[in-house]
Amino acid sequence: MALLICALCLLVVALLLGLQASRQLRARYLVTRRLQGRLAREERLGDMLHWLGSSPLGQRLQTLDGETQGLLERIGWRRSRQRALFAAVQLGLPLLAMGLALLLQHAFIGVDALHWLVLPVCALVIGYLLPKRLLALAATRRQQRIAQEVSLMIPLLRILFETGLAVEQALRVLSQEGRTLVPEISEELQQVLQRVDSGLSLGPELEKTARVLAVDEFVDTCVILQQLLVQGSGGMKSLLALKALLDDRRLTHLQERVSKMSAKMSAVMMVFLFPALLIVLAGPGFSALARALGV
Repeated sequence: MALLICALCLLVVALLLGLQASRQLRARYLVTRRLQGRLAREERLGDMLHWLGSSPLGQRLQTLDGETQGLLERIGWRRSRQRALFAAVQLGLPLLAMGLALLLQHAFIGVDALHWLVLPVCALVIGYLLPKRLLALAATRRQQRIAQEVSLMIPLLRILFETGLAVEQALRVLSQEGRTLVPEISEELQQVLQRVDSGLSLGPELEKTARVLAVDEFVDTCVILQQLLVQGSGGMKSLLALKALLDDRRLTHLQERVSKMSAKMSAVMMVFLFPALLIVLAGPGFSALARALGV
């Protein structure tokens, strides 16, 4: 039995060593291909999408739609490669959807001389509007996450200020150490501090970031931080007042959700419980009446 256990342990160790060696060999192989100018399959696909998004048509599409640019900034896609990737998806998806619709129409539905363009045009429109709707949904969800993280960000800032740190130092600590607690805000603060390190001022950059994200809670917090940057003190009471206001808003929102849920549950109870209750209470009377009439 002991020899069997030792053999199993040695087998597991050998498998782990082999897996680690295969990973190292794959990493070296990828580095060698990269140095030789030969890209991997996923890198080629990324370069093709970047080329499509960076084409004149993709650039024209990016400049025409200002709402999409704002949504991309809200989800954190501010690099040119990320914008080109979304432009490539917005260009390629309608064509792919139209081609798929034509293929399905010819294969299964058949060709009608009068209405053969209806399905491809609908697929083209849906393929063009779908990425933007998904982008708006992602931006809204990220705004909600940031609004929830602000309630945790304010006590952290208060603790850092009470230890004697300045505003910029506190934001640096929060961007580095708060990735697990406030990941979205930490990412935004890291980008702000990178621009500050390049020579820009902290106050205008905070204002710009707050305007781009368009989250009321984060906007109020940035206003208080700008006040601290200008005055140097006197912002703790404002932070505490903002924290109390955010807690009141959250409590009100939870109360609204509970009241709506109770109304929905009342409707469910009326639909499913009332017929059963009617059968239990009125069933014997109806049965007796039916028997009496039958007699």
